[in-house]
Amino acid sequence: MAIKLFLIFFKIGAFSIGGGYAMLPFIEREFIGRGFLNMQEFSDILAISQMTPGPVAINSATFIGYKLNGVIGSIMATLGVVAPSVIMILIIAAFLKKFYEKKTVKNAFMGIRPTVMGLLLYASFSIFKSNVTGIKDILMYILTLVLLTRFKLDTIIVLLIAGILGIMFF
Repeated sequence: MAIKLFLIFFKIGAFSIGGGYAMLPFIEREFIGRGFLNMQEFSDILAISQMTPGPVAINSATFIGYKLNGVIGSIMATLGVVAPSVIMILIIAAFLKKFYEKKTVKNAFMGIRPTVMGLLLYASFSIFKSNVTGIKDILMYILTLVLLTRFKLDTIIVLLIAGILGIMFF
């Protein structure tokens, strides 16, 4: 299972552009689609991954690896998700300086940017559908958006408020 975790996360890391949140649809498809996790487990892992320090993709890989295969699984999943980026960065760093100003490269990045936004929206919508199921959930969702966008509260403060309200009302 450890090798399988490495290979799945290597594939996710190799074909996801745009950071951790852009990887979420791939992680969902690979682990929920194959029956390794259900949506509730995936949502719980995602919540923990967001609250712990570090990038969400690496944290998710570590938690999923641990859940499925203990410490060895967490190490292999984490290495798998990081390895493609390390390899790509080394290759890109060697050649980017030479090719970055080329119109084709700039156009490729212009096409990739909106696609990354689409991946982020897909991940958000998928998680929203499985977690926002009642009026309390909808109110918490709206409150979170208002606190973050209108009042510009720090994410940690919003999470603390949500935790307190969860204890009180759920």
